[in-house]
Amino acid sequence: MKKNVFILIFTFVTLAVSAQRNVDRTNFRAGLNAGFIVGDFSEAYTFGLGVDMYHHWGVSKALDVGVTAGFFNAFGEEQNIVNSSSVSTGFSNLQFLPVGASLRVYPGKNVGFKFGSDFGYAVGINSGNEGALYYRPSVGIDLRNGTNEFNVSYFVVNDQVTFSSVVIEYLFLF
Repeated sequence: MKKNVFILIFTFVTLAVSAQRNVDRTNFRAGLNAGFIVGDFSEAYTFGLGVDMYHHWGVSKALDVGVTAGFFNAFGEEQNIVNSSSVSTGFSNLQFLPVGASLRVYPGKNVGFKFGSDFGYAVGINSGNEGALYYRPSVGIDLRNGTNEFNVSYFVVNDQVTFSSVVIEYLFLF
C-alpha cells in the first residue's frame, strides 16, 4: 500500500512539474525592426528603423504578459512642390520611444505561432513631437527551436493625426 501511495504521489509531482515547465516561457527578447509608413504620414515619411526589448512571463499555457520598450525612427523625405513656383521642403526624422505592456496568445499546444498586442505610451523624442498613446497588434512565429522570433506588426500612435507603420521584426530570445 505504501508503495502504491508513493508511486501515485511521485507520478502526480512529476506531472505537476512537467506542466509547469511547459508553461514557463519567461524570457527576455531584443531585436531590430523595419517598417513602411502608411496613412496620414506616408507622404512625408516612407521608411523607419527601430529596436525593441521585451520581458515576458508565461502565466498559462496559452498566455504571456510582459513589458516592452523600444525606439523607432521614421526617416523624413524631401518633397518638391511645383506650381507657378518651385518649392522644396524637407521633413526631419520622426522619433518615438514606445513604453508599454505586452500580451501574447499561443493558440495551439507546442506551437511557435502567436499573436498579441503591445499598448502604452509612445514618447516623442524629436522637437515638436509630443508623443501619444500607441498600440501594436502583431503575429509572430518562433524560429530555431524558440531561440529567435520573426513577427509582423502594425505600429499605431494615436494623436491628433495618426502615425502608423507596417513593421517586420527579428528578435533574439535570452
